[in-house]
Amino acid sequence: MIRSVVRGFGAHLPEKVMRNRDLEGVVETSDEWIIQRTGIRQRYIAGEHETTASLGEMAARAALDRAGMTPGDIDLIICATSTPDNTFPATAVNIQNRLGMHHGAAFDLQAVCSGFVFAVTTADSYIKSGLAKRVLVIGAETFSRILDWTDRTTCVLFGDGAGAIVLEAEEGEGTIADRGVLSAHLRSDGAHREKLYVDGGPSTTGTVGYLRMEGREVFKHAVGMITDVIEAAYDATGLGSDDIDWFVPHQANRRIIDASARKLGIADQKVVITVDIHGNTSAASIPLALNEAAADGRIKTGDLVLLEAMGGGFTWGSVLLRW
Repeated sequence: MIRSVVRGFGAHLPEKVMRNRDLEGVVETSDEWIIQRTGIRQRYIAGEHETTASLGEMAARAALDRAGMTPGDIDLIICATSTPDNTFPATAVNIQNRLGMHHGAAFDLQAVCSGFVFAVTTADSYIKSGLAKRVLVIGAETFSRILDWTDRTTCVLFGDGAGAIVLEAEEGEGTIADRGVLSAHLRSDGAHREKLYVDGGPSTTGTVGYLRMEGREVFKHAVGMITDVIEAAYDATGLGSDDIDWFVPHQANRRIIDASARKLGIADQKVVITVDIHGNTSAASIPLALNEAAADGRIKTGDLVLLEAMGGGFTWGSVLLRW
């Protein structure tokens, strides 16, 4: 069986750090209030000359360097983002050009905070079908561009950044001992649109719009939806929470992460947490967290890693892979 194996990983963050106390002069909030409700202490905010594509390019270069590859080795680029540089062309095409890559294909994938999980699943399908041998998967966002900075329920949550991995085809035995993606499960339900969305777009308002969220409603659905796709991963592989080496969830809110891990019986020491330093970076949050945990040596070759995310739409999904 062909497996999609992680060969490299990388990340890039904007220069500007915005701490909770910096927000106290922007909206009625406090460092204590934000930490208590979200676990966030700071986030990174893109500067005037930093864009989703520029952040994505740097994360991609870091991933390629770790993989020992060049852009010439890549067949396909998939960029998960909800904050593209332009309505079109795709940010992935922009990144492709910035990398000096003039072959293969590149496209964006939009599933909001679940984007990276959806992108890894898509890349895995391309690799297993033989349509690509090496895929650069990027999650990149500049959510600060779509925030209403007078709305304290949303502007304190989000940040900017990018992360990337390189996936490569490798022959496996078809067992759970194989390296690479072992299972992937995706879901969506548009009935929940009003709970988390952006109130603008080219076809409706002709504007970019601002992010709007019903926080309590999102929290109410999040844990159940996350559990759904993780249990699907367990059913597909015969594995369980005790087998997982690292749980790398979407970094939306510390309360959601903790509640999900408790419900699934995943030990605290197995959970990778970066929401405190990055905030919610939407499609970039999982690859940023992967980069942190792999770069500091926590995630090692052969480890069983569980990814999950939930985002606007609603969309949600899981990927179980052996590093």
